[in-house]
Amino acid sequence: MSDNIQPVKVLSKTTWTPNLFSFTVTRPDSFKFSAGQFVRLGVNPSRLAYHQQKRSTDVPDEDIFRAYSIVSSPYDETLEFFSIVIKDGAFTSQLQHLQEGDELLLNTTPFGFLTLARYQEPVAKDLWLLATGTGLAPFLSMLQDLKTWEDYEHIILAYSARSEKELAYLDLIHSLEETFGSLVESPAKFTFVPIVTREKVEGALNARFPQLLISGELEDFAGAKLDPEHSHVMLCGNPQMVEDTRNTLRDEKGMVMNRRGVGNIAVENYW
Repeated sequence: MSDNIQPVKVLSKTTWTPNLFSFTVTRPDSFKFSAGQFVRLGVNPSRLAYHQQKRSTDVPDEDIFRAYSIVSSPYDETLEFFSIVIKDGAFTSQLQHLQEGDELLLNTTPFGFLTLARYQEPVAKDLWLLATGTGLAPFLSMLQDLKTWEDYEHIILAYSARSEKELAYLDLIHSLEETFGSLVESPAKFTFVPIVTREKVEGALNARFPQLLISGELEDFAGAKLDPEHSHVMLCGNPQMVEDTRNTLRDEKGMVMNRRGVGNIAVENYW
């Protein structure tokens, strides 16, 4: 086993819907990361099946790795991940049956540039975090970092799911401002924008991000304006959403991709 691959033990698992779950694992003492980064988690189906007493001659004896953004704060003692179940997926078809005590593999090299440190210009004022599905994970990590609350005047988290049941982590989201903002002398104002695309839900918007940007509904709900002079915008989630929303921000709002620290839009593409 490579020096940067370490075993970690599953501590807990939360099932949000039949297709969405989250889990926590032990954190190696030497492992460090920045809020917004992702790691590669590994599973050996044969060892996991043996531990779960689901032995089968059809289970391959080889490690499978996939990229996962970290939900946890960089300062938490454990690591948390948010996952979707992909039907017949080589990785999640194994991972969805996790139990407390199961062993996974962690590549301790963090990856990705969806971090707030990348922004140099424009100067920080408002931060827009636009997520679909499990793309919420890196933003929860950022919002559990006190520096995020110190550096911005207004933070808007817009979280889109197909159904109301798929809006996970709502208790955590509603507690963020009190739990973390209260520890900062002049914390950012926090606005949460729930979006449900396939059903009407009271108190939630009901359209895809591009449509909400074109119509102005997203800004109206947030009580803020997307301005290329002072807005930082991060996108994470469905690749089609990321592409379409990035193009809309460019065409409708005059925003540009962040390159070498300069620009408004940052995205993460790892699936």
